[in-house]
Amino acid sequence: MRFAIQDSKRLADRLRWDDLDLSGFEERPLDNDALRCLLYMHDVEFHTACYLRDLLVSPAHVDPDLTSFLSIWAYEELWHGEAIAAVLAAHGESSGGGRVHAMRTNLGAADRIRPLVMLGGSWLAGDNLVALQMAWGAINEMTTQAGYALLGAKAANPLLSTLLKRIMVQEGRHLDFYASQADMRLARSAKARRLTRNALRWLWSPVGSKVMPSDETDFLTSYLFSDAQGIAATRRIDRRIDRLPGLDGLNLASRWFERLS
Repeated sequence: MRFAIQDSKRLADRLRWDDLDLSGFEERPLDNDALRCLLYMHDVEFHTACYLRDLLVSPAHVDPDLTSFLSIWAYEELWHGEAIAAVLAAHGESSGGGRVHAMRTNLGAADRIRPLVMLGGSWLAGDNLVALQMAWGAINEMTTQAGYALLGAKAANPLLSTLLKRIMVQEGRHLDFYASQADMRLARSAKARRLTRNALRWLWSPVGSKVMPSDETDFLTSYLFSDAQGIAATRRIDRRIDRLPGLDGLNLASRWFERLS
């Protein structure tokens, strides 16, 4: 069933956590591994505006449903970053604008030319590129949602778990929209299926891996996905990818995450 843009508009909202007393972290602070994961997640959530930049140079910008959704997506992801920043600040960790500016400044030429690469792909692939973007976005939302769930379980901190569950509700709606769009666009075009399958097989890596240091990506994926719970989560992700037209049997998540187990 297609997840309509009207559903996204009706449910759109900034994340709320004003009712949570973050001073509770003083009595029950998170350990260093959990904080390291949150720093990664903080940086990636705030980088959503830059992912949006890359999406909008493709034919996606012509579709009013997509641009409406992407506007909501970027707004809600901003507030996910703000919520995580508040948790980090409660632990005395660097967060917010200063940290984000430093990260973006250090990305270098590869990040600056990414919109040009996307523009070139648009000229070559046309609307088929949008199918790839939607499938890629769906898979990134799958892994993000799983990562939050696994972190909540590992940290075993009720305050953090409450906040992460609220984030996961919105991430789930983002996933539903991306997956619905991917399913529709892949089903109607054999060229889109071939492009998407080959691009994912050879180019996909976990969200954030292109902007975060590789040792941080490896730490997060190993910490969250290398035990029995994590491996089970990767297999659930792969089963969901299998349901998208033309993408069965890729085993993207298992091949990436299990290499670190």
